[in-house]
Amino acid sequence: MTKTRYREIPSYTTRDGSEIRELMHPAVHGNLKQSLAEATVAPGRTTLMHCHQHSEELYHITAGHGLMQLGEEKFEIRVGDTIAIPPGTVHSVENFGSEPLVMLCCSSPPYSHDDTELKS
Repeated sequence: MTKTRYREIPSYTTRDGSEIRELMHPAVHGNLKQSLAEATVAPGRTTLMHCHQHSEELYHITAGHGLMQLGEEKFEIRVGDTIAIPPGTVHSVENFGSEPLVMLCCSSPPYSHDDTELKS
């Protein structure tokens, strides 16, 4: 069994511009088929439009609120919402609130920088 501690996990900025903490990732923690991260989008910021050709993602909103673009569809997201993002689907998140927008992101297969394709 592998266990991580939040306060011991450094954050970094991904290619889409969000701040990420990899809570569990095979490359670091020894789990096998998925990754779990916490993503934070600062107030007034929007992640870059992007997609993942191989990974399916699940986003679960734990703080804040904003606007999700998923393909051509746009909809409001808030605490308690969970969004499924199929592989190959372009998406971005805008934080139009006054507090950080925080979400748990589960990816299967695990998140990879090489699988993140920026879109214009």
